[in-house]
Amino acid sequence: MTESERTKRVLCVVAHPDDVDFGAAGTIAGWVAQGMDVRYCIVTDGDAGGFDPAVPRDQIGGIRRREQRAAAAAIGVTSVDFLGYPDGYVEVTMGLRKDLAREIRRHRPGLVLTQSPQRNPASIFASHPDHLAVGEATICSVYPDAQNPYWMPDLLEAGFEPHSVSQIWIMGTDQPDTFVDISDTFEQKLAALKHHESQMPDVAAMEERVRAWTATTAEAAGMPEGSRAEAFLVIELPRHPPDP
Repeated sequence: MTESERTKRVLCVVAHPDDVDFGAAGTIAGWVAQGMDVRYCIVTDGDAGGFDPAVPRDQIGGIRRREQRAAAAAIGVTSVDFLGYPDGYVEVTMGLRKDLAREIRRHRPGLVLTQSPQRNPASIFASHPDHLAVGEATICSVYPDAQNPYWMPDLLEAGFEPHSVSQIWIMGTDQPDTFVDISDTFEQKLAALKHHESQMPDVAAMEERVRAWTATTAEAAGMPEGSRAEAFLVIELPRHPPDP
């Protein structure tokens, strides 16, 4: 992989289908339009979700997988993988860290986007326990797990070479330092969100809520009136050890 290819590849790691669309779909749509290679790793199938008791519970996971793939396609993302962990039971285990380190080594991104490992008192929905666990496990997997050839040596034996990530973008944080203007991609964000039909008994209310919070975020960033934005905390990582 060339340095240019590496810096243009993004791996988004989130707990549930729809998490990445609520938190970052506008930003991702912009990245895709710029030619970046964006890929999704969803830790659960979202099988504890839904609102309609008439839908058999054993069908929810498959429904939500299909919805997430359709939502991804709406903003130009074609690579969507699911790890199959049970929704609502995610913990920061060595098994999860290993799975995520494997995915980082396999996809070899320059940028990893994930959820905040710290509870946000202003957003209880962003602070779902699965979100916190996935955020913590992902950051552990970026450093030190994916970089260290001597950790979980069976990964190396299976051909997953160590890999160093340059940036971590954290969504759902109450301490953002980076604001992305998504005014031009906001309708794509809404289009992606609307594919998650099994989660939305009131689509109009969802749309109103998303319009409000993206406008508030843009205002906090000092953007012109009428703008919409998404917010992140960005962590820069040195390239050590060098990527092979």
